Amino acid sequence: MDLSTVALQPPLPSLSAQPIGGYANGCIRGAQTLPPEGLGYQAVNLSRNRNHGHPDTIAFVQELARRAQAERLGRLAIGDISKLYGGRMESGHASHQIGLDVDVWFDLDQPPLVREARERTDFPTMVNRQTQRVLPERFGPRQARLLQLAATSPKVARVFVNPAIKLALCQSEQGDRSWLNAVRPWGGHDSHFHVRMNCPAGSTACVPQAPIPPGDGCGQELLSWFEPPKEAPVPRPPKAIPEPPAACLEVLAGH
Repeated sequence: MDLSTVALQPPLPSLSAQPIGGYANGCIRGAQTLPPEGLGYQAVNLSRNRNHGHPDTIAFVQELARRAQAERLGRLAIGDISKLYGGRMESGHASHQIGLDVDVWFDLDQPPLVREARERTDFPTMVNRQTQRVLPERFGPRQARLLQLAATSPKVARVFVNPAIKLALCQSEQGDRSWLNAVRPWGGHDSHFHVRMNCPAGSTACVPQAPIPPGDGCGQELLSWFEPPKEAPVPRPPKAIPEPPAACLEVLAGH
């Protein structure tokens, strides 16, 4: 039997799965756990215990992996989603707090690995950091197609990529460019892309981001990432970590 043709059943919606607060300051009640491996994917860095998320996120990962395998793009390496109850990660990384963010590595040529061998962060960059352009021997049609699949998924709000990758997409897309709107340039993100899901229907405590401006995002906003700084940056004190929403206090305590 050809497993690539087997339709996966998405996780059943859970009324108890509720993201609370914003993507960078919140928690999640009733998160589901992404199985460490499945059709078309394997989760990496499982020791971090960050493979938990809203059912919409878990279903998205499994469907993206299924479609990637069906199109022979490669096996997906899935990184951070959220901690079991969400909240700020020990590294201080601000996002991934409400189970609606997930990192997917661009390297599509990973063989099946035992879980211990997936404890790694040395995935190759897709970008020449000196020229600020993609490396064509690493970033090609498969990676671009994977981004298109992610960006056109109906429950996805944004897909963050390195500005050089967004520029490459803007220069290469000759057909329908509407999907480029959801692909947003952000610093880093040269080895992986970051998918952000919409606040689920009925999740009244979830704080959405502002809507994306219209257009394909290939204009001045993108080009500004490549401009030299106009003046030397002024050192700024570190931002104070905000208090989590009051509704998260019990959740983050494991209740």
